[in-house]
Amino acid sequence: MAEQQIRFNDGAAYERMMGVWSRSAGEVFLDWLAPSPGLKWIDIGCGNGAFTELIVDRCAPKEVQGVDPSPAQIAFARGRPAARLAEFREGDAMALPFDENRFDAAAMALVIFFVPDPAKGVAEMKRVVRPGGPIAAYAWDILEGGFPLEPVLAEMRAIGLTPALPPSAPISRIDALGKLWADAGLRDVETREITVERSFAGFDEFWEIGLLSASISHTVAGLPAAELERLRAGVRARLPSSAGGPLILSARANAVKGRVPG
Repeated sequence: MAEQQIRFNDGAAYERMMGVWSRSAGEVFLDWLAPSPGLKWIDIGCGNGAFTELIVDRCAPKEVQGVDPSPAQIAFARGRPAARLAEFREGDAMALPFDENRFDAAAMALVIFFVPDPAKGVAEMKRVVRPGGPIAAYAWDILEGGFPLEPVLAEMRAIGLTPALPPSAPISRIDALGKLWADAGLRDVETREITVERSFAGFDEFWEIGLLSASISHTVAGLPAAELERLRAGVRARLPSSAGGPLILSARANAVKGRVPG
């Protein structure tokens, strides 16, 4: 599959599509991290602030800084309730605008596979977190069928379309994440899978929300109506029948954590 550029320019659309999934996985992720209260956090690739809000609501942080390259996502994040504590700014994961040892904890939620040089991104997290502080990330297991829209991606591949992939998609594999953290010199490195479910009113809601995904919309934008309907029918055939009731689907992410030595 060719890798195409994916852009996130609509915070509200991202919230409806991925924000719900992100919070579900983020709840499990934070339970696994079990952070102490009163920490200074940095949320790298904060997007529209969905995970940042979880940090504010669940972790009793002293401070939270959210960084993301998308002005639209940052604008949406600044309108969240989390902005009562969290600050949001544009920034690059590979060149964070903060001094060394500035934070107590760093997280990347559904971001590491979008970083062009993941090792540089981890090195930046390590640089801005104090010795002993946790550094963690989770990412959809996109190459092994864990993405929330895998039924759509699978049907796209089946009919000869090329779904857009994050530039560093291979890093989403659990063994690759563990190696990345170990190679960065972090200690107490652990990995785990996170499986979550989401309920849709039926196929029509799943399809409508799925088309909001940058991974899908980028590819189907120019399809003729007949081709788009063919894709829709194929996706529907891949899903369990909801028989007029809710459609329940699952997704799987891989997570990694470690601590800055010292």
